[in-house]
Amino acid sequence: QVQLIESGGGLVQAGGSLRLSCAASGRAFSNYIVGWFRQAPGKEREFVATINWSGGSTYYPDSVKGRFTISRDNAKNTVYLQMNSLKPEDTAVYYCAAARGIGLSRTALDYDYWGQGTQVTVSS
Repeated sequence: QVQLIESGGGLVQAGGSLRLSCAASGRAFSNYIVGWFRQAPGKEREFVATINWSGGSTYYPDSVKGRFTISRDNAKNTVYLQMNSLKPEDTAVYYCAAARGIGLSRTALDYDYWGQGTQVTVSS
């Protein structure tokens, strides 16, 4: 069992930066891949980034590639999402999720554990 808690969201102007954190409790967190997803009002949940157990492999969609960076510190049971050059269209609730026993995935259904989400609002 893994519990995930996101933090670091807030209000930022376009072009600004935020760093989200996803703190995990539970055993063997380093065995899990972690993904970030986001959901804006009236829209479907969207994949943002994912990272493998060691942090050596990552994957991003084109919409955030070059602007967002996912990383992890297994000693702290924490995964980060550094978001730079933010745009108003990045406004959403951001969720982290964890899965075990699979490779990198952009599919929400592949993830077993989810946090409660943190709001990110980018003003123009």
